[in-house]
Amino acid sequence: MSRPSRLQRQVLSLYRELLRAGRGKPGAEARVRAEFRQHACLPRSDVLRIEYLYRRGRRQLQLLRSGHATALGAFVRLRGPPGEPGGGGAPGSLPDDGDGPRSHLEGARAPETPPSGR
Repeated sequence: MSRPSRLQRQVLSLYRELLRAGRGKPGAEARVRAEFRQHACLPRSDVLRIEYLYRRGRRQLQLLRSGHATALGAFVRLRGPPGEPGGGGAPGSLPDDGDGPRSHLEGARAPETPPSGR
């Protein structure tokens, strides 16, 4: 087996640092492990995606270390992408009938300004 590349060593180092920074914060260690497992199947040749995820992880590490973070959460996708069978909705969510806005903010519009700019 070949030696790990510089990028691989950086990713592994980030993983260890995130686990250390997440100690004592509810949900942090499990979230870090889940996120890394989710992207473990990326091919080594997908360097741009790996570097993007690495930079994103660095930013999350800074937030965890800042002292302002008390827990680590995740954004939850309520609905799957359009055209996906089943919709991938969250448990307990209402099915989307395609009519009207999906959230209370989606249908809201900013007030129009008159052409004079006032």
